[in-house]
Amino acid sequence: MNHQINEWLREHRITEVECIVPDMTGIARGKIVPKDKFVSDPEMRLPEAVLIQTVTGDYPDDSLLDLTDPDMVLEPDPNTLRYVPWAVDPTAQLIYDCCRADGSPVDVAPRNVLKRVLGLFDEMGLEPVLAPEMEFYLLSPNPDPDIPLAAPIGRTGRAEFGRRSYSIDAVNEFDPLFEDIYDYCHAQNLEVDTLIHEIGTAQMEINFLHGNPLDLADQVFLFKRTVREAAFRHNMYATFMAKPMENEPGSAMHIHQSLVDKNTGRNVFTNEDGSPSDIFFHFIAGLQKYVPQTMPLFAPYVNSFRRLSRYTAAPTNVEWGYDNRTVGLRIPHSSPAARRIENRVPGVDVNPYIAIAATLACGYLGMANKLRPTEPRQTDAYELPYQFPNSSEESLLQLAGCSEIAEVLGPRFVKMYVAMKEKEFAEYFRVISPWERKFLLLHV
Repeated sequence: MNHQINEWLREHRITEVECIVPDMTGIARGKIVPKDKFVSDPEMRLPEAVLIQTVTGDYPDDSLLDLTDPDMVLEPDPNTLRYVPWAVDPTAQLIYDCCRADGSPVDVAPRNVLKRVLGLFDEMGLEPVLAPEMEFYLLSPNPDPDIPLAAPIGRTGRAEFGRRSYSIDAVNEFDPLFEDIYDYCHAQNLEVDTLIHEIGTAQMEINFLHGNPLDLADQVFLFKRTVREAAFRHNMYATFMAKPMENEPGSAMHIHQSLVDKNTGRNVFTNEDGSPSDIFFHFIAGLQKYVPQTMPLFAPYVNSFRRLSRYTAAPTNVEWGYDNRTVGLRIPHSSPAARRIENRVPGVDVNPYIAIAATLACGYLGMANKLRPTEPRQTDAYELPYQFPNSSEESLLQLAGCSEIAEVLGPRFVKMYVAMKEKEFAEYFRVISPWERKFLLLHV
């Protein structure tokens, strides 16, 4: 394996290697190593605690951590070896898997959580196929977090205003940036498909070609970094916050998912006569039952819940329907062979490994327990009651109490994830907001 990697580094005249581990937040942790050092001393180690930092860099309470802080043994995945196209010197990036000294997987590593779920489908002779859709905003540089965000200046010299959904000209405003994004993606073998302008001001969406869930999680993880880097080079920010601006819609990562028979390659959501299969309905029912109980995995921050509001192209429930964008689970119009389920609940701020593992875990439990869905919704689902937890704290309580999901994703992973989020929400709650100073300071 290392010989294969070393040959690639030599052929491409690489001088540095970014050795990357995705943490629970989706941040790239790791080390940057000179190529000669990488080749002569390939062993890589990091403390396990690196994985469970909050987004502010803090840690859950000591009682949940192993205070001996053991090292993980990191194993490179040669399938993830790619160029870093924006680096000045020839640089490679390589994603690592986290193992213990005995070779067993570290159960809190997000990549291993997804592999665990994929293993359950493999035992059933099935292979999930996914296609993510990524929404994000382009912004003017904003070094002061107390100042509200604003749209960037395009090639006309003006900031975008109003609603320009699906506008070709609005995308062309940022042509030089998107040329760089596509060039960077091509250099990294990130299989992006279509680019559109979304509903929000300077809000864009890029779709990925469908494929293997682990490979696509890697691509989404690297894509976020790629878009941010490209934007910096054009004096802009790109943000994957779920709800960056109060008067604009939020950004989602919709996940299209289907299952194929490993032996025949046939989509098992469809019967041989072209009708929807029992597996299709079980999978939908699993999402309906378990998505509300796993919301911290789809809406990981306080900001995430701001996106999930009525009439903003975001779901408020787990109803399902054919070609209905007001429901949480949409069945796009397609041929029987391409039948798939679109989970519209996840925000784009998710960790892609965890969100993909979670949506597949919900569907898996629906199949395993042969659950039945509700009737498909044919009218506006925004009229229905809100079906998600009403707060971050409530969502964590529901996830902590869902033993079936813990069994699929890994009990220790769920326990650590909940602890990390509890710490994060406590940190958030200490901050006094401008709204409080504005309306409460002199009026109450």
